Amino acid sequence: SGSAAGVGGGLVEAGGSLRLSCAASGPTLSSYVMGWFRQAPGKEREFVAAISRRGVSTDYADSVKGRFTISRDNAKNTVYLQMNSLKPEDTAVYSCAASDDIHYYGSGYYRVSDRYDYWGQGTLVTVSS
Repeated sequence: SGSAAGVGGGLVEAGGSLRLSCAASGPTLSSYVMGWFRQAPGKEREFVAAISRRGVSTDYADSVKGRFTISRDNAKNTVYLQMNSLKPEDTAVYSCAASDDIHYYGSGYYRVSDRYDYWGQGTLVTVSS
C-alpha cells in the first residue's frame, strides 16, 4: 500500500509558470509509467503528459506541447510537471497517475486514463487572465 499526492498548484497569472510534483510514499515510482491528467470544472478528465519508467520516452497532449515538460527523479521517488506560458484554459485540478506496465507501449497508448492503475490526489491550478 502507499499513496501519492500532487503538490505545487496555486494561482498564477497568464504567461506564468508552475511546477507540480508527485511524490510517492510506499511504492517505488521507478516501477511505473507515470502520467499527468487534468480536469477542468464541468469538463471530462483529459490527458496532459506521460513518461516512461526511466524517463527516456515522453508524450504530450497537443494543447500543452512546447509549454509543459514532464520529468522524473527516481532517486527522489518523484515525478514533475513543469508548466510554462500558462493560459487560463489550463485551469484545472491536476492529478498524477501510475501504470504498472512492464513495457512502455509508446506515444498515444498512455493518453487513456484506463491504462493507469493508481491515482494520486489532485492539486488545483488556477490561471488568471
